[in-house]
Amino acid sequence: MATVSDPILSCADAADFERRLFGEDEEAAWAAMRRAGLGVAAAVLCDIEEIGGLPGRARVLVLAGKGHNCGDALIAAGSILEGFPGAAADVVFAFGERALRPLAKRAWREFADAFGDRVRVVPREQAGGEASAGPTAYDLSLDGVFGYQFRPPVDPQAGAVLGWANRIPVRLRAAVDLPSGPGDPSGFLADFTYATGIVKAPLLACGNAGRLRYVDLGFFAKAVPELGAAEERVLKPSVMGPLCVLRQPRTDKRDYGHLLVVGGSRGYPGAVLMSVLAALRSGVGLVTALVPESLAAAYAARAPEAMWVAWPETPGGGLALEGLSQFRSRLGRATAVVMGPGLGTDPETLALAVEIAGLCPVPVVLDADALQEKVLGAVKAPRILTPHAGEFARISRGADLRGFCGKTGATVILKGPVTRIASGSGPVHHSFFGGPVLARGGSGDLLAGLAGGLLAQSPSEPMLAACRAAVWHGLSADLLARARGQTAVSVTQLLDFLPQALRQGAE
Repeated sequence: MATVSDPILSCADAADFERRLFGEDEEAAWAAMRRAGLGVAAAVLCDIEEIGGLPGRARVLVLAGKGHNCGDALIAAGSILEGFPGAAADVVFAFGERALRPLAKRAWREFADAFGDRVRVVPREQAGGEASAGPTAYDLSLDGVFGYQFRPPVDPQAGAVLGWANRIPVRLRAAVDLPSGPGDPSGFLADFTYATGIVKAPLLACGNAGRLRYVDLGFFAKAVPELGAAEERVLKPSVMGPLCVLRQPRTDKRDYGHLLVVGGSRGYPGAVLMSVLAALRSGVGLVTALVPESLAAAYAARAPEAMWVAWPETPGGGLALEGLSQFRSRLGRATAVVMGPGLGTDPETLALAVEIAGLCPVPVVLDADALQEKVLGAVKAPRILTPHAGEFARISRGADLRGFCGKTGATVILKGPVTRIASGSGPVHHSFFGGPVLARGGSGDLLAGLAGGLLAQSPSEPMLAACRAAVWHGLSADLLARARGQTAVSVTQLLDFLPQALRQGAE
């Protein structure tokens, strides 16, 4: 997993690593600053597509500090102005222009010389005051005031600038590396924060960071043995790379696994269908779905690629215990099982879930209503759990993620604004992909189906399947939001972006 993820470091460890990486080599540090600025610009232009993109005559605000974050922000602004000839930028130096350190000064001179009258310096006194400074609104603001070596409190003049930048209308607020003044009342309120080169640990708990992105600068392209045991890591799209290679020409559907999906009820008829639709897109060879008999025919018409098995129902429309033989007869051909989407909480159905859990010799994905203590206790095979925060609180009894995984041996995909994946040993992996477009019913059902399909193809690697599922799901959501926006979409549209997201893992 080390080649598809990078370590998340404390600020002190990040500073030590950068000192060892660059030493006194100013040109190497400058090259890294340029990569960071260009990477931030590219990422911002992708993310602003969620709200319609950057207009041709965009107004950009740069909040400039003294050091590397300032240089990164100026280079990012330069890249944006180069791509948008009608755009212009205002720059506010929070500590004055004379305070710029050498590389930040170099970035400023290049920016000012390249874009001339398209760049205006707004005095910090004007920006921090009550009087209007420049346009009444901006399309984009780039925060490069404080770096990760910031120590509170915020300087009063810088705080006034940041407060002004928070008050004025801005379509997208982007912070470089860390939002300036984390935890301070006057800190920059970011919509996105772009961690450059190294994700610093405080970012994960920063309440004003908005959505997190990782701009990989290749710092860890060569193995760093002393960082191999990092307890927190950030996942990269390359985790999906092996899924993009050519498949063997002499191959058979059975070579790619057989997934059994158990779920559905008359009360929640759509969830299991969504899981099956996602599993069918995962690359798995065969999918058999065991669902209530009243729903099987309609499901088969919607997704004929799957094999739909009609299961006897309880009076309430859930799966009945008498259908257990249906599961037993098919288990010998399965390489993985998904149980839970749309299952419901009928007591007889939950008793059935315990029976199924105890029978499984193959890895299991447990989702939604199957996330019950009795069900978890019955599973002897490797399992992936896909809880949201409320479900995790129910099953963990107050344990943290690492402690729960260590106690149960489960692999957990803990869904949230930053999805965390952990197993009984090794680091916690973080996926920064996805966003508010996933805050819809059904998004978790799609994730469970993807995880199950991937697990069926590699049943000996549940952690890898879980990480791939989280990244693939999140990347597809990002692409959906950029293409269609965050609001007027349905969650199943995410399925149409799975192929494009997968190809990003091969780049």
